[in-house]
Amino acid sequence: MGQYRTEHDSMGDVKVPADAYYQAQTQRAHDNFQFSKRPFPAPTIQAVIDIKAAAAQANHQLGLLEANIAEAIQQAAQQSKLVDFSQHFPLDMFQTGSGTSSNMNVNEVLSTLATEKLGQKVHPNDHVNMGQSSNDVIPAAIQLSSVRLLHQQFYPAIKSLTQRLGELAVQYSDNVKTGRTHLMDAMPITFGQEIQCWQQQLETAQHRIEQAETELHHLPLGGTAVGTGVNSDQQFARHCCDRLRQLDPVNWQAATTPALYMSSQEHHLNLMSALKSCAVALLKMANDLRWMNSGPVAGLQEIQLTALQPGSSIMPGKVNPVIPEAVAMIAADIIGNEASVTIAAQSGNFQLNVMLPLIAEKLVRSIELLAGACSSLTGKVFTDFMINQQHANNALNKNPILATALNGEIGYENAAKIAKRADKEGKTVLEIALEETDLDEQRLKDLLDPLHLAKPYSN
Repeated sequence: MGQYRTEHDSMGDVKVPADAYYQAQTQRAHDNFQFSKRPFPAPTIQAVIDIKAAAAQANHQLGLLEANIAEAIQQAAQQSKLVDFSQHFPLDMFQTGSGTSSNMNVNEVLSTLATEKLGQKVHPNDHVNMGQSSNDVIPAAIQLSSVRLLHQQFYPAIKSLTQRLGELAVQYSDNVKTGRTHLMDAMPITFGQEIQCWQQQLETAQHRIEQAETELHHLPLGGTAVGTGVNSDQQFARHCCDRLRQLDPVNWQAATTPALYMSSQEHHLNLMSALKSCAVALLKMANDLRWMNSGPVAGLQEIQLTALQPGSSIMPGKVNPVIPEAVAMIAADIIGNEASVTIAAQSGNFQLNVMLPLIAEKLVRSIELLAGACSSLTGKVFTDFMINQQHANNALNKNPILATALNGEIGYENAAKIAKRADKEGKTVLEIALEETDLDEQRLKDLLDPLHLAKPYSN
């Protein structure tokens, strides 16, 4: 049997594990919310911890909190980041919609640690939560954790990927392959042109995310219960943001209208939609890679992805495009996350949104997944990216759609006749065109040159 201690809150006594840093309210929430094995996101918990430290400093600067208590809370905040989160921050993400349970979880852990350091009672509500409410702290923590993850994980990962794609686009700028529309053979393009499109898709997606991020720099701290600032000093939010700016390369500002960021969540939905747009771009690229790598005999076989692991439990020698497949599943998951955040964002009933934990989890997980997807593509797909130029040339030479280049010389219908004959007889367009037109061989070769067709405006 484990050892327990008795804690007290406004509803009475509660038994809590003796070695837990949390107190009564966390235990009640732990007992009530056992819906999943998905904890409230750790990055958002860490953001709440930083808000508590900033609040303690702000309240001391405003003359509302004794120096020794403020210092103890700030030291406890640093210590709390080093504890076992699964033990001391155990709450399920499916909890009260304001995130009150997790806010109180942090308040109680800091209270316990600060009390131990100070040797006198540091109260979770009266001291750690001074000038705050779950209703402004949790939305602000979602903003902090989302922006931090973007800067720490996502932006570096996507920039590395787009940089590598840019290098490959230059490397393969003159390597021609068959273009495809409707999955059918079309006019030639270069591998470089195809890769450059992926690069620009992702750069555009990153720009959308950066634009959405800026909305999250205005924090609703100081809004307290309903956005009016009751029980919080008018300068509290400004002092908190001053402190938070020291922790992050972000220009955190106190929101002019805190209630806006508490009752509505369109700013988070806007970011989630931008993340989904990036996921869609990655999905498109992943599917292109899978098609281009298909084979090795009966597929397109235009590229050869690095062999990472055996692909079948029954077919020896089979190797699958495992990273693009994983990225495709990540994209599907993020697309679903955006649907969840859409529903959550419209759940702002009067002065408070009541699906904040769900928004927190979907944003945190989506950013982490996108960062991981970009890093895996860079390191495991594009670092040793290889094209099969000879195979691409063989397909180009047999492509009847090259007859399109003859439209201006002999007209659409005559060109179509050549294309159909070339396809039916298994010959090249050049061979049939020599029989069907009066154009000399050199003129036809110039017109049908695949690189010229891929780059018609190049010198």
